Amino acid sequence: MAAAHLRAALHPRRADRHAGHARVHHRGGHAGRPGPAGGAGARDLARQLVRRSVDSTYLTGKRVFVFGDATHAVAAARVASSELGFQVVGLGTYSREFGREIREAARLYGVEPLITDDYLEVEAKVAELQPELVLGTQMERHIAKRLGVPCAVISAPVHVQDFPARYSPQMGFEGANVLFDTWVHPLMMGLEEHLLNMFRDDFEFHEGAAASHLGSAAVRPAAMPAQPVEQPLPGSAAAPPVALAPGATVSTWSADAEQELRKIPFFVRGKARRNTERFALDRGVPVITIETLYDAKAHYSR
Repeated sequence: MAAAHLRAALHPRRADRHAGHARVHHRGGHAGRPGPAGGAGARDLARQLVRRSVDSTYLTGKRVFVFGDATHAVAAARVASSELGFQVVGLGTYSREFGREIREAARLYGVEPLITDDYLEVEAKVAELQPELVLGTQMERHIAKRLGVPCAVISAPVHVQDFPARYSPQMGFEGANVLFDTWVHPLMMGLEEHLLNMFRDDFEFHEGAAASHLGSAAVRPAAMPAQPVEQPLPGSAAAPPVALAPGATVSTWSADAEQELRKIPFFVRGKARRNTERFALDRGVPVITIETLYDAKAHYSR
């Protein structure tokens, strides 16, 4: 590719301006070589350059579900469809006052609009559509994680972790890079299961290893055995907890809950187990189920 054509591809507007100057000089009778290709030709050249520099196998046709503040959701759906080549399979908002705008946008993509502030309805819709990417709020992040779908947060309500400690604009050339990184990386990395599997049995980072800075001779302290639930004193005003079977402790986990616990990254799994057992102990729960695990997570996330 000639240098002039490369400049035209990278700066099509500048190429248009140069081409216009060349035409003016030509009309004025000035001799000279024609300027670089401008207009539609330069834009086509720029598109070809982008296409060749991006691996479209993880972009084109990816099914995306978009939900959040109405203005963010409409704009995100437009960028996902027009700029990244995603297929919008769901679009919704909790902003009922913008219902008309959401319905008009949903009509463009041939999808049914979802206007609700009930996160259970959103979860049911995501489970029904089975998208490959969710663009939503912090609530959709939890929903997507539970369903095993990659997610990027684009709208409030958000968590502090969704605000990077760096310059991250959403407009202009640099904004395009930020959107690309934020939306495409979850698709490429998913839930990073490959990293968890890679280090699951590592001598330094496996579940039973002590903190790495303590050295290889360090041993992780054994977990404290769970204590039986104490019954309230006679006459106590507090409601009695659920009675436990004789000899049972809150360390009794159901098979499904144990399996769900192992999905938590190994380096925080111990804390999750201890918090869940403490939560069950305080409430007199005899057997820890998946519901208990998520209830404990919600309790300690406040």
